[in-house]
Amino acid sequence: MAKLITITSGKGGVGKTTTAINIGAALNAFGKDVIILDANLTTPNVGLHLGAPIVPVSLNHVLLGKAKIADAIYEHESGTKIIPSSLSVRELRRIDHSKLKDVGKKLRKIADYIIYDSAAGLGEEAIAALESSDELIIVTNPEIPAVTDALKTSKVIEQLGKSVRGIIINRVTGKRSEMPIKNVRDMLELPILGIVPEDGNMQKALVMKNALVHTHPKSKAARAYREIAARIIGNGSYKEKVGFMESLFG
Repeated sequence: MAKLITITSGKGGVGKTTTAINIGAALNAFGKDVIILDANLTTPNVGLHLGAPIVPVSLNHVLLGKAKIADAIYEHESGTKIIPSSLSVRELRRIDHSKLKDVGKKLRKIADYIIYDSAAGLGEEAIAALESSDELIIVTNPEIPAVTDALKTSKVIEQLGKSVRGIIINRVTGKRSEMPIKNVRDMLELPILGIVPEDGNMQKALVMKNALVHTHPKSKAARAYREIAARIIGNGSYKEKVGFMESLFG
């Protein structure tokens, strides 16, 4: 049965888009048919990250009734499919965000997993993506402002009658100035789906217009994303294999 997962965050800049892209790419690598949809219509980034900043038919055209959803699907060289949104701001006021739910219904018929990369915050655009989902994943950083906003987001999700699959704590460095993982868990009272370390290769992947799980598959962050994807498909026992030299020298 197809599943629509919305990746959301209460605060911008926590790594929500890179998380959506890498989870989608990891699910695809596990043999699942995946579509990543850029539901952040105001400031879309999925196309920019994967080398499709400007496309003939975007999600905007579909929401405005100018095109069919099938015409807005593009396949990345990795095999992962994406639906980019337009960088243009001219038609934003005319877009009915509630149509994201109808789009989701159609996509469930043609993919195993649909990943919505939501707008940050709790505005009308973000709420539409939340309401469209079967499950939600909240991305946060180990810092008080980000975790506080994640808490607000979880409360709104609860009010909408939706369920949070879990929290992804992103860009973890292990510095003493960070909020301890235990404190994040206690404050949000939600299961932690994964912990992704800060990774300098993320910027390199962006330049290469690809997901980190493809450009730097042995990096710690890429491994974390694959383990998260394994949990999403129900393989909780999946663990990345680490070579002897890697385990010896970290």
